[in-house]
Amino acid sequence: MIRPLLVLIATLVPFAAQAGDAAVGKKRATACQTCHGMDGLSKLPEAPNLAGQVEPYLVKQLTDYRDGKRQNEIMNVVAKELSDSDIANLAAYYSGIQVDVLPPG
Repeated sequence: MIRPLLVLIATLVPFAAQAGDAAVGKKRATACQTCHGMDGLSKLPEAPNLAGQVEPYLVKQLTDYRDGKRQNEIMNVVAKELSDSDIANLAAYYSGIQVDVLPPG
């Protein structure tokens, strides 16, 4: 049990070193709003919600799209132009949006 936890922590440490600026990320997110919305809630069925996602997860996914490790026709083109700083800022912005999950009914 401890070993998987240590592996998880070790993979997240590089991302923690690059905390982004949510205010700058919000400005940069205007390019994302068509699909993901400024509120981080998807406007298209094939686009995921980004609001409230964990910051290191968003950094990893955007980096993988930019570097071609993760494939999506639209995201690979869009992410190609993102700097490490852009990615950190976008992740800080979208991860900072509070999402309330309510049970059905």
